[in-house]
Amino acid sequence: MREIRVASPTELIVAETPMPVPGPGEVLVRNRYFTVVAALRTLLAGGVPGAPMPALRTGDVPSGPAIGEIVDGPGTGRLVRHLRGWREYATVPLAETDPVDETLPDPVAHFANGAAAYGALTRAVTIAPGDTVLVTGGAGSVGTMAGQIARLLGAGRVVGSTGSAGKADRMLALGYDAVVTRPIGDQLAKAAPDGVDVIFDTVGGDDLRAALGAANRRARVALIGSLAGQLGAHGTGTTGPVEIDTYQLILKQITMTGHVGGNPEISAEWDARYAAWLRAGRIEFPHVLVDGIEQAPQALRDVWRGRHLGTVVVRLA
Repeated sequence: MREIRVASPTELIVAETPMPVPGPGEVLVRNRYFTVVAALRTLLAGGVPGAPMPALRTGDVPSGPAIGEIVDGPGTGRLVRHLRGWREYATVPLAETDPVDETLPDPVAHFANGAAAYGALTRAVTIAPGDTVLVTGGAGSVGTMAGQIARLLGAGRVVGSTGSAGKADRMLALGYDAVVTRPIGDQLAKAAPDGVDVIFDTVGGDDLRAALGAANRRARVALIGSLAGQLGAHGTGTTGPVEIDTYQLILKQITMTGHVGGNPEISAEWDARYAAWLRAGRIEFPHVLVDGIEQAPQALRDVWRGRHLGTVVVRLA
């Protein structure tokens, strides 16, 4: 079989390896899909202490969300979700698999990064009816879901930021009322003339600084990621430094809360609401399909360059 291995902090390669054999309590899964995420940049650069995923070293195979069919072990023939993507076959403890049922119309829809966005917009911050919400990095895998979720939770106006002018029209089609491109500072006054009440930040850096400048009194900020530090040309990939004016936080009484996904209770709540919204046509899952495991290394480079809108999914033959 083939799998993707780390060749260096900036390069992944396709390698052949013997077919794995499941041990006690494990099943053999033939992967059909796995996702490509920008966060691998941080893991390849050495990781961050306290983060849920460990650093990647030369020779390692990345981990990540995958969907595949059990071909050996209990439940043979069943589709399951697990975290051993980036390879054609994987041995996975049965207890670490989740069945993929027909709740969603397409198995790929299970890759939507909505649980993190939903959790942040219902736990880290709250949205009051009519609020103006700014989503930084609104074209990314999390941002494309966050903008839609904010609207469904009652936002009156939703603004997104992006580094690509070419993505603006596609973001508007997703329901954003306005899109600003970097540098966003001078554009926010027009895009959010009444100021910003909620900031959903996946970028940090200049986007966060400009967002705080446009924030209203008692604005709420959910910190989800730091793409500016992760993917910045001069950054290490493991830090997200940004200089902000703390007077704004004090005088405007702004609250800032970090949010980390993975809470089972939130995930279950999201799964139920997502399925209902999807069946009703009130939400969509923006994604790009890339065919063939051999295309995965290039797909990751494209994600780092911001080439795609939404989630990138590798489809295996």
